[in-house]
Amino acid sequence: MGKGEQTRALILLEALGLASQVGIEGLTIGVLAERLKLSKSGLFARFGSREELQLAVVQAAQDEFTALAVKPALAAPRGLARLRALFGLWLGRLDVEGRPGGCPLLGAAAEFDDQPGPVRDQLARGQRALRDILSGAVTRAVETGELRADTDAAQLAFELFGLILATHHDLRLLGDAGAPGRALRGMERMLALHQPSSSAANG
Repeated sequence: MGKGEQTRALILLEALGLASQVGIEGLTIGVLAERLKLSKSGLFARFGSREELQLAVVQAAQDEFTALAVKPALAAPRGLARLRALFGLWLGRLDVEGRPGGCPLLGAAAEFDDQPGPVRDQLARGQRALRDILSGAVTRAVETGELRADTDAAQLAFELFGLILATHHDLRLLGDAGAPGRALRGMERMLALHQPSSSAANG
């Protein structure tokens, strides 16, 4: 990275923490400049507009999630090991130090779900890609014989994602530290329903 890229990365890291508190919608160049003790004109020179800043923060959050959750999970063996790794690492990203509002992407999804525009489009692309990765992990587990051949990968991915959303809700709104444990138990119950009978009986 050059110095300019390093500075931009540091700005976006701070912006991610701020977005976790105020939301992507509440993120403005003025608010960020005040937080960083920088000039608004300097940030405008880097991002051009509030929307460009918001898009950059969403992209930074998506890149961070890919690096810290998706790539490590995909390094696990194909099958249930990979599916469990992906789910567990995803849960771990819901409660990160320095992110008092939880996952900025899930927060932003709720903010922009009915607001057409580039930010919503980028969020939707990212969420569809994650759902495809989750569905693909289910499909690999079917191919390894760890899940039944009649498993509906898209449906199971939908249900597992529902556990992620419920966990984020309970952690952030209800302050329930036990939510991730319940999500893991829920995942195992879902997987058991789709395992071949002999495997389920032995598990």
